[in-house]
Amino acid sequence: MTTPPLHVAIIGAGPSGFYAAAALLKQSDVPVRIDLFDRLPSPYGLVRSGVAPDHQSIKRIERAFERTATKPGVRFFGNVSLGRDVSVDDLRAHYHAIIYTVGSEGFRKIGVPGQQSGQVRSATEFVFWYNGHPQYCARNFNLDNVRRIAVVGVGNVALDVARILVRDRDELARTDISPIALAALRAAPIEEVIVMGRRGPAEAAFSPKELKELMALSEVDITVSTEDAHTDAVSAAWLKDAPKTAAQNAALVSTLAAHPSTGAPRRIRLEFRTSPVEFHLDEAEHLTGMTAGRNRLEIENGSPRPVATGETWREDVQLVLTAIGYRGIPIDGVPFDARRGTIPNIEGRVTETPGGPIRPGEYTAGWIKRGPSGLIGSNRPDAKETVAHLLADCTTPDHRKDILPRLLTRGVRVVTFGDWKRLDAEELRRGEAAGRVREKFITIQEMLDFLET
Repeated sequence: MTTPPLHVAIIGAGPSGFYAAAALLKQSDVPVRIDLFDRLPSPYGLVRSGVAPDHQSIKRIERAFERTATKPGVRFFGNVSLGRDVSVDDLRAHYHAIIYTVGSEGFRKIGVPGQQSGQVRSATEFVFWYNGHPQYCARNFNLDNVRRIAVVGVGNVALDVARILVRDRDELARTDISPIALAALRAAPIEEVIVMGRRGPAEAAFSPKELKELMALSEVDITVSTEDAHTDAVSAAWLKDAPKTAAQNAALVSTLAAHPSTGAPRRIRLEFRTSPVEFHLDEAEHLTGMTAGRNRLEIENGSPRPVATGETWREDVQLVLTAIGYRGIPIDGVPFDARRGTIPNIEGRVTETPGGPIRPGEYTAGWIKRGPSGLIGSNRPDAKETVAHLLADCTTPDHRKDILPRLLTRGVRVVTFGDWKRLDAEELRRGEAAGRVREKFITIQEMLDFLET
């Protein structure tokens, strides 16, 4: 008698989900069947909706994910939302194991007076908007009268956002940027983007590669004051044991400070050891400006931390985008650590509470497991760890019924990987006709309507 395969549901078809599927397929001790679920009709998660449109080379990782999706025993269940179309109890009844790889789509609040203004927004939301994420494409950033923008944060997302804001619009038009976002950027009178970091250049979270790309932009001035570029004594001491990239960043910023302005039509100004203190609003809560404050650095627990000096000044900005980190969002029926914004777990095994008892058969991987850190490839070893524990825990599988008939009975329009390939081909066709990399479907209904033709 043939042993039934281990039937695994992976919730979230982004990089972590595909890495977990690949790890399950790579082992040969246990036969597996894998169903990859995603609430959107399209797979690939942040590779599709988070990677900047002018970073097409990074998106080539989708080819490896496609190879995983088309292997025997793997199915894609697109347009299926956990909590709306299927419950955790449904998954427990139909699968031997569940892996939650839903990422971290939320964002951290900045905690500054005036943050309630509609012109103080999350960079996360802005990234999803310009990438044509179906649930964000209708957002309005009111760029028509925006000349100066503050981007709070100095990670790679902050530099991505700053670059997209000032990049030549005709260059952007050749990418897969949302047509809605492109039209808004073409009409926006943007002159300057201020990128603000609360610590120094050495402590910035962006990569040297990302900064060099910013410095190579045509028709854009990248400026930083000599004072801001200076590596103070606290940073200099910390740099002795810091990652090599920290010294590279400090050196690049120092080089920038020596560059004279070219008088380009758009500017990016880097501000270090600077924090927003207050966002000024009128009676209708429209943003009228921002007070920024100077910081000095002190060592705390071995790392430089910012301390306000009391020196402040006003910046005339019409939009603020906060790039201070992603955060996980709770899922119905799944434990959630509200303090960390993650699913509580022990090396990928889901627990009822942080440090509490393990929930048998439930696992997690990626940002929702460990917090929003690392690059796309960082999720591979993370997923391997989770899968190793899942396989160690599994016993001889019993027979489980296929969940597809239940979904169809409920009227769920399940988008298969074959359906996605039709959507993908159409996006590429439309893009080629318009002289672009691809032209995305940007609403779920538009995708489903096309699949019915």
